[in-house]
Amino acid sequence: MSIITILGGAGMMGQGIIRDLLSDRAIVSISEIRLCDSARGRMEALQAHLGDPRLTLHDLDVSNPAALQVVLAGADLCINGVPTLAGHQMPIFAAALAARVDYTDLGGLGTYTVKQIALHDQFKAAGVVAVIGTGSDPGLSNVICRAVADRLDLIDSIKLYWAAELSGPENPVLCPPYSVSTVLAEYAHPSTQFLNGAHVQCAPQTGQEEIDLPAPWGRCTFMYSAHSEQLTVPLAQGIADKGIKEFTWKLHLPRREHEAWVGLVKAGFGDFDRLVTVNGMQIRPLDVLNAVIERNMAENADTIPDQQSNEIHFAIGRGSIGGRPATVRGEVVLRPDPIYDGYVDAGTSMNASIAAQLVLNGPRKPGVWACESYFDAEAYFAECRKRKFDIRLTVDQGFVAQSN
Repeated sequence: MSIITILGGAGMMGQGIIRDLLSDRAIVSISEIRLCDSARGRMEALQAHLGDPRLTLHDLDVSNPAALQVVLAGADLCINGVPTLAGHQMPIFAAALAARVDYTDLGGLGTYTVKQIALHDQFKAAGVVAVIGTGSDPGLSNVICRAVADRLDLIDSIKLYWAAELSGPENPVLCPPYSVSTVLAEYAHPSTQFLNGAHVQCAPQTGQEEIDLPAPWGRCTFMYSAHSEQLTVPLAQGIADKGIKEFTWKLHLPRREHEAWVGLVKAGFGDFDRLVTVNGMQIRPLDVLNAVIERNMAENADTIPDQQSNEIHFAIGRGSIGGRPATVRGEVVLRPDPIYDGYVDAGTSMNASIAAQLVLNGPRKPGVWACESYFDAEAYFAECRKRKFDIRLTVDQGFVAQSN
């Protein structure tokens, strides 16, 4: 029976992770989930809604090292659901190592990826597992890349994409798809891509590429974005040694929402941490924007229509099989389904839950890993299919196409 500590568990992603862990899809026996957060009201609301006695509530300021050690003590796994850009990633990471507790997080922008991987030997020596970036992108996306790479003998390039589109009436209210700071960083910060066999920095919103996809996405414009996949996948064993020279990650958000985020960056909110002075007080633009967005969503909740999210994650790998040119495409699609009711971002939450359960279910491999280096793709996809993710892998070698 496992004890799981989830930090930031009352946030949008944290609540979804807990829902999935406590569902009948679980492959591990869980005796307790410690929901740790500073938002007592949201914690109590989730506990009342789920009504599961295994969920216990713990008021926590994650900046308090002593309090952090208390909630980690005796746990089998720590899931770090605190937003990456909140500034607590490395202290939480170090706390899990000190407590000898296995660790997963949602990762994301690559802000701390290199620093975390640098601690691989320390985690290995301590016998502690850390799998970083275990949501949807990164997370599922890394596993797709592994599946694509495994089917190629030699790799020239892997290009990774994620697109979201909303169906239903247009929303008059801006509802962030995930953490506001993460979206702003994706639009405003430079990204690192792997080009011509080396990591290079690319300006925000560059690398634009149009791709025709089936409905409801249609023609999508993708752009480079700051993420962690391009920092780990091309260096992974079984990928780097196949000669990969190019790896990129590109993003497409729903069109009207894309326009809103571009506008916010133009207005200066991309520099969201740099203090501004208002009426003699110094405040972060991010704090103001978060407060305004949350107020607007609360006050106009009755005008927010029932929209359905459609997501497609796909990787295109080019190289050779048996000496013949080959293209492998891996694709995972999430379409509206009642199984996703109650989730803000089912893809991210469910994938984080899948990763946590696979870590607990073993076999364990101490050290710090990205998903493509830790999980078996077929075992991972089996869990995805239980959650109604549509998974397709296609191999096109010369003029012969094979699907599985």
